[in-house]
Amino acid sequence: MFLSMDLTLQQIVEGLPKSLLNASERDLEGFQKIIEETIKLREGHRNLQKMVKNFGTTSIQRS
Repeated sequence: MFLSMDLTLQQIVEGLPKSLLNASERDLEGFQKIIEETIKLREGHRNLQKMVKNFGTTSIQRS
């Protein structure tokens, strides 16, 4: 079973440590890359779930 954890922007911001608010430009660029890759991973996970669901539906219909 997959757990869905859709956070609002406000929840994300509230969870940011104070050190991030005082981070250097370089640190922020690194953090941005992490966020971008996390979004890609999340989208990939959703796509994988859809493919598995569709495959399961297709396999059941063929039986």
